[in-house]
Amino acid sequence: MGVGRVLFTADQIARRVAELAAEIRRNGPDGPLTVIGILHGAAVFVNDLLKHLGGETSAEFIEASSYGAGTVSSGRVTLKGCGRVDLAGRDVLIVDDIADTGRTLAAVRQAVGAMGPRSVRTCVLLDKPSRRQIGVAIDYRGFQVPDAFIVGYGLDYAGRCRDLPHIARLDEPTPSPRERSNS
Repeated sequence: MGVGRVLFTADQIARRVAELAAEIRRNGPDGPLTVIGILHGAAVFVNDLLKHLGGETSAEFIEASSYGAGTVSSGRVTLKGCGRVDLAGRDVLIVDDIADTGRTLAAVRQAVGAMGPRSVRTCVLLDKPSRRQIGVAIDYRGFQVPDAFIVGYGLDYAGRCRDLPHIARLDEPTPSPRERSNS
């Protein structure tokens, strides 16, 4: 697998993150905001978003996974770290890198909602609505992406490509002439 066409440059991402932060602050809350970042993919996005949010903002992270080392979700979401965060009475913004099937965001939203926050909103950098299997409310979205595996800016393939400053498609390897004739 190799990195394919760049979908969003580092400059486009930086501008959109600043716009999202302004939109989030404009729509409230006026007071403290607790950002819950979903590891590992959203770490870069959360860090950049926090620089623009200002005010009384704190951040916590939880781990959620459903992909493992593959490019297809297993359909089962595993959450780690929810129990160590106290969200009772707080205004919460759940931040994820990508909304694909909707399972991860729905699972995290349900877990956060059970902790008694005052409000819960969601923000994703990338939205892939063509793959949605579970209806989940997304309050803020950075970009819509096609049905392709996406890497860069924190998103990975089997732990690789997170460090890319841009967002790109992950291309399938091109089979050799010999492999093509054997299929």
